[in-house]
Amino acid sequence: MTDPAPVEVTTAFGESFDFRRRLQELFDRSPLEPDELMFNLGLYVRSSLLVKFLVLDDLYRRFVSVPGALMEFGTWRGQNLVLLENLRAIHEPFNKQRTIVGFDTFTGYPEASGMADTALKEHGSYRATSDYPSYLAELLEAHEGSNAFGHLRGNHRLVAGDVTETAPQYFADHPETLVAFAFFDMGPYEPTVAALRAIQPHLVPGSVILFDELTWSGAPGEAIAFKEVFRDIPYAIEKCSLYPSKSIVTVL
Repeated sequence: MTDPAPVEVTTAFGESFDFRRRLQELFDRSPLEPDELMFNLGLYVRSSLLVKFLVLDDLYRRFVSVPGALMEFGTWRGQNLVLLENLRAIHEPFNKQRTIVGFDTFTGYPEASGMADTALKEHGSYRATSDYPSYLAELLEAHEGSNAFGHLRGNHRLVAGDVTETAPQYFADHPETLVAFAFFDMGPYEPTVAALRAIQPHLVPGSVILFDELTWSGAPGEAIAFKEVFRDIPYAIEKCSLYPSKSIVTVL
């Protein structure tokens, strides 16, 4: 069985596609040597990606004084995990107690046949090739090794599988865990509510949770799961100023 071809996930349309293709072509024929290109990737980073960097940096500043692990539910390619590792190296280079954990099936969403929501039916595209988790683990180690105290490695975890099973199991295996930050980017109700229930006993005052689809009426599962689990938990909520489609919850 061969791995599926990658599918571009985008909200761009019309003329935007033309400029994205042009940017891709400019990247593909960059006159820079590979080592110089690595140091000048900002030449090709679009604002829609740069804003994600800025948001995570803002959030890291908020929870930097909160002890605990950094978690992402719905890792996909793992870019946010890499960003969190590098933000750790910037904001607290001597803190090697931050565990960064990513949960994902790495096989995409199951078929959403019979569901009314069109967007959920398209989530099957969020899949990686079969060898991608091992590549991502190596990539995370390379970043960690190049940062301060790089000789102390192993603070990353990739948890593959159905999060309704893997999240409860992870916390059963690591009951000492505190959660300083969690990013929820799964969408459907079942995995979201299972992961929220799993982390809820491990949240502390100041813990920050970033939700990707809390106000998206086309996929209400995340909002329903959040309101169900946080019914009796004191929190403050705000929309992300730079990325209004995302919501920030801070435990009080």
